[in-house]
Amino acid sequence: MAAAEQQPPAADGGKALSALLGGIAQAAYYGKADITEELLRGQLYPEAAPEEFRALRAKMGGLLQSIASADMDLNQLEAFLTAQTKKQGGITSDQAAVIAKFWKNHRVRIHESLVNQSRWDYVLKSMNWRVDLKSQSRHVDQINTPVALVEMELGKNGQESEFLCLEFDEAKVSQMLKKLSEIEESMTALTQTT
Repeated sequence: MAAAEQQPPAADGGKALSALLGGIAQAAYYGKADITEELLRGQLYPEAAPEEFRALRAKMGGLLQSIASADMDLNQLEAFLTAQTKKQGGITSDQAAVIAKFWKNHRVRIHESLVNQSRWDYVLKSMNWRVDLKSQSRHVDQINTPVALVEMELGKNGQESEFLCLEFDEAKVSQMLKKLSEIEESMTALTQTT
């Protein structure tokens, strides 16, 4: 009877494993440095020996890393987890079910986090524009000519944005559109399959 009381019910084990996966994701993908191994063990597996917990955390972290780096869809995930259940020293089918449910719920957010972490330069966050007529100028022939004013918000995730304001006359707008058209043609040529 005492042995039966020490074993947690399967649902509680699933909740603890799901919470462990969440903690691993928080630390690895969402930048939460305060999610430590000691915190996870103390909160989720207080009865487990430190070495035993470290092995479980490493195994689950490795599986999650493999799944996330491949951005597995549900079919790939099922095949991967099935292989892991058949592997010597792998995972149980209950653990596989918890991992599958966790990935189904967190795939998009983890993928977005990985994409954001892999960006090494600024990205265009937003762009606003308007067309004004010049009402004052040093040269009389430039009065009442249209001018495009463009404001671009540039930045990296988690950092303060920078704003770039540009002014274009008709010729510069035409030149810019021509260059953007060339960029679009190059990208289309690279993405088309023959």
